[in-house]
Amino acid sequence: MPDTKIVATGPLAQVAVDILQGSGELVIAPDFSEDSLIPLLGDAAALVVRGEGSASARVIAAAPRLAVIGRSGVGYNNIDIAAASSRRIPVVFTPGAGARAVAEGAMALVLALCKNLSYWDEQLKAGNWHSRFESSPGDLEGATLGIVGFGRIGQDLARLAAPFDMTIIAHDPYIPGEEAEKLGVRLVPLHELFSTSDFISLHAAATPENRGMIDAGLLRQVRKGAILVNMARGDLLQNLDVLHQCLMDGRLAGVGLDVFAPEPPDVSHPIFKLPNCLTTPHALGTSRRATSKIFSSMARDVVAVLEGRRPRFVVNPDTLS
Repeated sequence: MPDTKIVATGPLAQVAVDILQGSGELVIAPDFSEDSLIPLLGDAAALVVRGEGSASARVIAAAPRLAVIGRSGVGYNNIDIAAASSRRIPVVFTPGAGARAVAEGAMALVLALCKNLSYWDEQLKAGNWHSRFESSPGDLEGATLGIVGFGRIGQDLARLAAPFDMTIIAHDPYIPGEEAEKLGVRLVPLHELFSTSDFISLHAAATPENRGMIDAGLLRQVRKGAILVNMARGDLLQNLDVLHQCLMDGRLAGVGLDVFAPEPPDVSHPIFKLPNCLTTPHALGTSRRATSKIFSSMARDVVAVLEGRRPRFVVNPDTLS
């Protein structure tokens, strides 16, 4: 398809470049803004939404020849699905390719906060060997891990946590109880999870119903001294203020954040000055192996649509009928 034009909102992994260039001309937008992207879309057959890029209704309307939109990840809240579906444009994504890496990232944050690694590292490098007598790390053994959202990522986290002899509970209204029981996990209401968990890990999807679900009222029920980790979406939290207050009054002993709303966050917020707030730049799910799997899956599905074949993973399957 030598005349096919494929536009990406940002740089792609080499595996995706190799796959997509075999199907047409690949053009990378100079930045993530819509104003830079739209002039490239007049003759584009495919759009790959990468990083902070978006496929809003305005962007989709600017691409009259668009046949497929690819998203390199599991989240697609930066794509106007209704606008794409109205044009019968399939949106392909990668729901399972990076699940293990995200689960490993959550486990890394849980362990780092539980074992106080940032504190010990800082104290040792400052020459304070006697800090070993001034504080004690926590334990996973015998503790309760609460997982909010028990899809692929949540289930992978449960498998990773099982050898630590933790009690694992989860909240997910869309998962049958018997499916959770296969992993030794009990499904509970959200308020019970917050009031009984020593560690809380967020893995729920970003939907209008879930926006701000972790609010001040729910956090008032948290078990004192718990640790909360968010590897899902920043929009799940009401705001950073409620987390900051919980850290200041001791309701939460630590917070680990890989995601924010908006991204990048305003790091002048006081939560970023607290030593028990551990942060990463939405990066823990982009391990080398996960990145290769995610971009390969997305690119192959984009090419499948361009060639008239059915893709493996599509958000709006009705567009394929």
